[in-house]
Amino acid sequence: MTESMTAPAGAPRAPYRPLLTEDQLAHLPANHPLRRAEGEIRANTASSPMLLALTGRGNQASHRPVWFMRQAGRSLPEYRAAREGIAMLDACLTPELAAEITVQPVRRHAVDAGIFFSDIVIPMKLAGVDVDIVPGRGPVLSSPVRTLEDVRALPELEDSALDVIREAIAATVEKLGDTPLIGFAGAPFTVAAYMVEGGPSRDHLRPRTMMHADPQAWKELGAWAARTAGQFLRAQIETGASAVQLFDSWAGSLSEGDYRRYVQEHSAASLAAVEEFGVPRIHFGTGTGELLGAMYEAGADVMGVDYRLPLDIASQRLGGKVVLQGNIDPALLAAGPEVLYPHVDSVLQAGSAAPSHVVNLGHGVPPTTDPQVLTDLVSYIHRKTARTV
Repeated sequence: MTESMTAPAGAPRAPYRPLLTEDQLAHLPANHPLRRAEGEIRANTASSPMLLALTGRGNQASHRPVWFMRQAGRSLPEYRAAREGIAMLDACLTPELAAEITVQPVRRHAVDAGIFFSDIVIPMKLAGVDVDIVPGRGPVLSSPVRTLEDVRALPELEDSALDVIREAIAATVEKLGDTPLIGFAGAPFTVAAYMVEGGPSRDHLRPRTMMHADPQAWKELGAWAARTAGQFLRAQIETGASAVQLFDSWAGSLSEGDYRRYVQEHSAASLAAVEEFGVPRIHFGTGTGELLGAMYEAGADVMGVDYRLPLDIASQRLGGKVVLQGNIDPALLAAGPEVLYPHVDSVLQAGSAAPSHVVNLGHGVPPTTDPQVLTDLVSYIHRKTARTV
């Protein structure tokens, strides 16, 4: 690794540990990428730079790994061609198409992981909630969930409904080969916020009001969202995901006190649902710099940090013991290399303060991003952080 990217003297290093115990491996099928035996045609993903970094062993990787939130999607012409005439949720629920879209950025950019192409409303859709993605607006429910009666009328997610997700994950893993797949789910607060509002919102006033005005309704809605998220994550791990990420897009609208009192237990339940598998669990939110400690305490192994907070400060707030992911400012992808690359260097340097660092954006890839910028950026990060073996 170049001298400027080395960790400062005395920087904490997570202790080495096997990725999975025998008990944890027993929960995974024999053909899972984390269980591939030595000598098989494809390598075990546990030895990939991504898994090494996620488990605190980044100093054993050949380079610092990188992937981008929303790396699959509207920024890619091949995505737009594949999606032509196909509604978003239909694309998510067509296994071969979802697999192809997931793999597209891995082929183009040589990122170190695929992120499963889906949407945070898919679990509620599969449960039977009437929800759709409206172009130009986002998720919209036909009937918002605003009372205890509404909550108790919600259908439960049947395990068999997740078979389409299992089929998509299996197809994706087959296409990815040695590259690990990251599964994901929307965190309970963000999912519940959509359900209470009935669609997108800037300030999330209705769910924040429900927490205080009808805490029982909120508690039961949060528990429902946590159960479905946990089921969604489990289905992805069982059929091939090597890590998972819980996205809390709207938690930044909460105070730390409200997060701990009304939200933390539900995020913890989602993450606990997959604890037995032992795969790395990433927890990411936007505008959540003041919530990092509380979000980590919910059960994360890795904390994603958005672009608002330098990684070295984030590491300090977490006691210097937590693997971090992030946090290139997406706005700078279009600012030109003379602006972008010095910023990337500063992110890499700040990330060296953590026990291990996975490079990512501090939010998703903007749809107007030039794909070549991402391809060149991955190449730059790999070269800049390459280790001499």
